[in-house]
Amino acid sequence: MSSEKKLHPETYAITSGRPKSEAGASLNVGISLNSTFEAGSGLGYGRYGNETWKALEIAISEFEGGETLTFSSGMAAISAVFSILPIGAPLVASNQGYSGVMTLLKSFHESGRLEVRFVDVTDNQEVISALKGAAMLWLESPTNPCLDIANLQTLIAAAKKMNIGVGVDNTFATPLVQKPLALGADIVMHSVTKFLAGHSDVLMGSLSTNDPALYKRLEDARKFNGAIPGPFEAWLALRGIRTFVMRFEKAQSNAKYLVEQMKNDKRISRVRYPGFGAMISFEIVGDAQAAERVCAASSIITHATSLGGVESLWERRRRWEIESHVVPENLIRLSVGCENSGDLWDDIAKSLDAI
Repeated sequence: MSSEKKLHPETYAITSGRPKSEAGASLNVGISLNSTFEAGSGLGYGRYGNETWKALEIAISEFEGGETLTFSSGMAAISAVFSILPIGAPLVASNQGYSGVMTLLKSFHESGRLEVRFVDVTDNQEVISALKGAAMLWLESPTNPCLDIANLQTLIAAAKKMNIGVGVDNTFATPLVQKPLALGADIVMHSVTKFLAGHSDVLMGSLSTNDPALYKRLEDARKFNGAIPGPFEAWLALRGIRTFVMRFEKAQSNAKYLVEQMKNDKRISRVRYPGFGAMISFEIVGDAQAAERVCAASSIITHATSLGGVESLWERRRRWEIESHVVPENLIRLSVGCENSGDLWDDIAKSLDAI
């Protein structure tokens, strides 16, 4: 047994994916702008691999505990997972989740590409009942944007007992809160765009697995479907990971402070927060138009979609036609950033006056 002490996340966020340490070596990995490699390199062709991707993949692997592949976006990563399922395969998924995934799954179900069984992921019995004969269970926890929590340990164990594959979108919780592979999941997905990269300047996704055969199938899906990341984007994402732990801890601390203020504000009818993370969803006392006015009234928080950056963002999620209809019309999703918590609350309180 090795006596080497396991490093902490804030340490391997900074140390992983570096070039080999030797005299005169670069501290940071370079941006590999190559489509072509001489024979014998092991990479073969620019769609098959890239040194800059690999450095980022090593860093994400340190967090998730499985070998990682990066993709051109979170949706590209998710699409790669679904692409390896047989035509018509039954898939169990949340009836409320990220709108892009929900839209994709609904189109697959309607076309017969997959048989999608939509469930309430907070209801263990409903999920487990739907698993009979399924090929895969796809989970978000917390869900986007209602922040519902699935009992990952129970649901993953139930699925694996039935020999069903399990994929988990870990974008909201991040590996600082939960590690689905350690609970028995087969695949962990990230929209790297969000908390891992953290600066609202890159689109990227990732898949991590500790199953070598599954890794090969997903790698082939990336290779032959062409959903590869750009080396410059990979370099930016890796730079973002260096501060991921510090950013997330600050944003989470801010979120917990804001939740306490929101609970005492009579202009807010419901606060949705799972007790961890940097995402808050809340419902105002008012209709959709009032929620839009609140979002438009802020001066620090940016009225925009997306999440996970150093800056705070919010929006009324039902402004998007593809958003699930179970999401309340007056729900505002807030991605809490790293600004001063008091300044953020002052901005929110002022904006609520627009109701």
